[in-house]
Amino acid sequence: MILLSRIAVILTVLVAVQHLMFLILEMFLWEHEIGRAVFRTTPETAAVSAGLAMQQGLYNGFLAAGLLWGVIAKKGDVVIFFLLCVITAGIFGALTVSPRIFVVQALPAIVALVLFAMSRRRAA
Repeated sequence: MILLSRIAVILTVLVAVQHLMFLILEMFLWEHEIGRAVFRTTPETAAVSAGLAMQQGLYNGFLAAGLLWGVIAKKGDVVIFFLLCVITAGIFGALTVSPRIFVVQALPAIVALVLFAMSRRRAA
C-alpha cells in the first residue's frame, strides 16, 4: 500500500516535471532548433505560431503547478483533477494533432491516475 502510494506520487511528480519541460519548450525554445526538432516544425511555422505556443506553455505550467500543489499538500482530489486534465489534453492532442501525444502526455498520466486510485482504494 505504502509502496504503491509512493510510486503513484513519484509518477505524478514526473508528469508535473514533464509539463514544466513543455512550458520551457513552448514558451522559450519554440523557435529554437531544439523546440523545432521536438515539435517537428519549420522555422516559418514556428515563427508564425510562437504566440500560440507560449499560451500552450503557460497552460502546461498551470497543469504542473496543480499536480505539484496536490502532491505537496497531500490533496488527493486535486491530484486526481489535474491528472484528468492532463489525460484530457493528451487525448485531445492525439485526436487533433498527433497520436504521439497520447503516448507522451496522456499515457504517463493514466498510469499515475490508476496507481493513485489503487493506492487510495487500498488505504480505505
